[in-house]
Amino acid sequence: MDTGQIIILAVVLVAVAVGAFVAWQAMRRRELRNRFGPEYDRAVAEFDSRGEAERELRDRERRHGELELTELSPEDHARFVVRWHALQAHFIDAPADAVGEADELVTDLIAARGYPTGDADEQLAQLSVDHAATLESYRQAQAIADKNRNGQASTEELRVAVVRYRELVAQLLGEEPVPADPTPARQDQEINA
Repeated sequence: MDTGQIIILAVVLVAVAVGAFVAWQAMRRRELRNRFGPEYDRAVAEFDSRGEAERELRDRERRHGELELTELSPEDHARFVVRWHALQAHFIDAPADAVGEADELVTDLIAARGYPTGDADEQLAQLSVDHAATLESYRQAQAIADKNRNGQASTEELRVAVVRYRELVAQLLGEEPVPADPTPARQDQEINA
C-alpha cells in the first residue's frame, strides 16, 4: 500500500468511528427520552447542557438500581386501596383534609415500595426512573397541597390535587385504586346470586 491509500484508509476508518459514535450517542439519547419522557425535557431545561442532563438521568438510573424496591404484599395493597377509598369519601365533606390525607398516603406508599422519602429532590429523581409519566402530576399535586397548607387552595384545586395524586397511586399500586365504575360488577354479582 502506498501512502495515499493508507491516508484514505485512515480517513475512512475515522469517518466510520465518528459515525458509529454519533449513532451510539443518538441511540442512548433516544433510550433516555423513551424511559424518562417529559422528565427528559425537564432535565435538559434544568441543566446547562444536554450532556449534563443526560449524565444526571443516567446517574438516576444507577442510583435507582441500588434501591431495594419491593412489591406490596396483598395485605398492604388492600390497606392502601382502603385508605384511598376512605380519603375519596372524606373529600366530599372535607376536601382540604382529604388532600392532606392523599399526600400522606402517597408518601407512605412510596416508602412501602422502597423509594426514599427523606429528601424530596432525591425522591422525585428516583420516582422519575419508573414513573416519569406521572411525575409532573405528582409535582402539581404537591404544589396544591403546599398551597392548601397555607389555606390558599380553592376547592377545584383540591379536586385536581386528588386526581393528580391518584395517577401516581394507580401506578405504584399497579392498578386503579378505585374502579372507574364499580356498579356493573355489583350488578353482575347480584344477577349471578
